[in-house]
Amino acid sequence: MIAVVGTLAGSGLTYLFGRLTARRTERVARHERLRQERINAYVTFAGALTELRQALISLWFLKRGEPDAADARAAHTESDKRGAAAHLARLSIRLLTDDAELLGHADRVFGPVDGLVNAKDLSELKALEVKSEEMLAAFIEVAGRQVR
Repeated sequence: MIAVVGTLAGSGLTYLFGRLTARRTERVARHERLRQERINAYVTFAGALTELRQALISLWFLKRGEPDAADARAAHTESDKRGAAAHLARLSIRLLTDDAELLGHADRVFGPVDGLVNAKDLSELKALEVKSEEMLAAFIEVAGRQVR
C-alpha cells in the first residue's frame, strides 16, 4: 500500500513539476517572440524613416531645378510610398508597445521630416535633416533600452 501511494505521489509531483516547467518555458518563449517582434518593428521604423527623409531631400533638390513632369511625379510618388511605409511602421510600434515615451518619440520624429520638402533654402534643409537624425537617434536609444 505504501509503495502504491509513494508511486502515485511521485507521479503526481512529476506531472506538477513538468507542467510548471512547461508554463515557464512557454512564458519565456512568448517574451522572446515579443522582444524579437519589437526589435524588428523598431528597426523597420528607423529604416523607413531614413528612406522617407532621403526621398524628401531628393524631392527638395528636384523642385529647385527644372524637372520635367514625369520626374516630378515619380519623385512625389516615391515620397508618398516612403511616407506610407514609415506610417505603417509606426502603427506596428503602436501595436507592440504601450510605452508612452517611446510612442512619443515615434510621433515627434515625423516633425522635422515633414518640413524637409518645404525648406526655404539649403541651410534650413540641412538643419531639419540634422534635427531628424537627432530625434531618430533619441527614438533608437529609448527603443534599445526597452529590448535589452
